[in-house]
Amino acid sequence: MEYENAVGHIYDIQGYAVHDGPGIRTTVYTKGCPLRCLWCHSPESQRHEFELGYLPLKCLGVELCQNACVNACPEGALTINEPVQALKGSGTIQKVSIDREKCTGCLKCVDACIPKSLYSAGWNTTVDEVYNRVIKDRGFFQNGGGITISGGEAMAQFEFTLNLAKRLKDSGIHICLDTTGFAAEDQLAEILPYIDLFLYDLKHMDTVKHKNLTGVGNELILSNARFLAEHGAALQIRVPVIPKLNDGEENLRRAAEFCASLGDAVTLVQLLPYHKSGRMKYERLGWKYKLTNVEPPDDEFMQKALELFQGYGLNAQLH
Repeated sequence: MEYENAVGHIYDIQGYAVHDGPGIRTTVYTKGCPLRCLWCHSPESQRHEFELGYLPLKCLGVELCQNACVNACPEGALTINEPVQALKGSGTIQKVSIDREKCTGCLKCVDACIPKSLYSAGWNTTVDEVYNRVIKDRGFFQNGGGITISGGEAMAQFEFTLNLAKRLKDSGIHICLDTTGFAAEDQLAEILPYIDLFLYDLKHMDTVKHKNLTGVGNELILSNARFLAEHGAALQIRVPVIPKLNDGEENLRRAAEFCASLGDAVTLVQLLPYHKSGRMKYERLGWKYKLTNVEPPDDEFMQKALELFQGYGLNAQLH
């Protein structure tokens, strides 16, 4: 099958993924997303451009590298902190801090950082490079496994995602596309023949509240779900359950009704309880996490939500 060796921005490739579609999978994570969900657990996925991340625990101290990262920064965005106790009581070391106002994202400090405590959240790649990496995992793709193209929003890099899907399709690998549904209908129509299963998010059924929570309305998302269902796509609907934001009974019921209205196209509905695991990623990027007062829903609530969806005849499960 003809394809273009398009260039894309990605921030991770994870093997042995068991939550990104059926079976054991390898997931390719693209950078860039038009949504800004308040609960996003992958902030490094939001911006298309590469960003400076910092893991202070990996820093071995500027004494060891002779201030290499500080000297590499042309904007003076890195400064040396006061001495702190090193691990295992082996004296003190001095680490750096980042002035995010001064940082321009040139990433010269990343090249200079010996222990890689400073890192780039994202890198350039090509369709062939990704293919050559993920095809190595083919032996794990048994019992319905395969490749998932995720994000961010993979459709935001349409040429890269389309050509990667074409390249993979020729190999007979099962392909999932994890999408918010916020994309042009004609682009979804073009990529549809190369996708075996769409992992499709429903974040809120009220468009005004959806915009307050994600930055965009839901009209395009809902219409695209109907379009895919009407044109032979298989959909695995994913409903994040965020206390105080979208966990009201009316919203969950409307979501269940919508899923049921899509008919046999919906192979599975997954309810995804809010979790806190992404908070540390905000610190690494110098971002402020906005849901500090939100706690995960309890098991009893999630079970009731599951029963609500199952009551509409849906194949539903907790994720």
